[in-house]
Amino acid sequence: MFTGLIEEVGRIRSVSQRGKTADINIGASSVLESVALGDSIAVNGVCLTVTAFGDDSFTVQAVTETLKRSTLGLAKSGDPVNLERSLKLGDRLGGHIVQGHVDGVGKIVSVRGNADNIDIAIAPEPQLERYIAEKGSITIDGISLTVTYSRPGEFGVTIIAHTLEETTLSGAKAGKRVNLEIDVIARYIEKLMSSGGGLTIERLEDLGF
Repeated sequence: MFTGLIEEVGRIRSVSQRGKTADINIGASSVLESVALGDSIAVNGVCLTVTAFGDDSFTVQAVTETLKRSTLGLAKSGDPVNLERSLKLGDRLGGHIVQGHVDGVGKIVSVRGNADNIDIAIAPEPQLERYIAEKGSITIDGISLTVTYSRPGEFGVTIIAHTLEETTLSGAKAGKRVNLEIDVIARYIEKLMSSGGGLTIERLEDLGF
């Protein structure tokens, strides 16, 4: 489990195909503190397992499903990536509950603003639209963000200067593809409503949704 608060931006050093999987070596520093084999690190929002590490890099393995569902299928040497270690018991949950299970890929439609903050419009894959709500949470390349608006075919987020400086969104531009993870609460609410578990619109309103 993660919070969506990026610890550092690493850089991919190599991508080695091995059958239908890929070994990805990433240069990093902060996330290597006390690292151990088997630890989970979110790479652009994708929860991956550390299979090897050194003084200034670590290696993870991405399986077919991960490569197909996320932008890691297009990863190449030199690409910057957002990194976050998994949440430890007792840590503050500063963002929102992020599982590191990417639901799909979105495409940046436009980037507007200045150095203080920018507004980014993103077109999500159609099957994800129903989960994205104004003022709700969404994870973009591992970053916990608040949806500023949502309409058919598009939603928006606003990025403050600090986030621009500390994440890969500093390089955001129209046409770039980004990993999206919807709010886990939305996913479970839909499951409960579709399974006949007694959860209704009226009950959701009573609960404050």
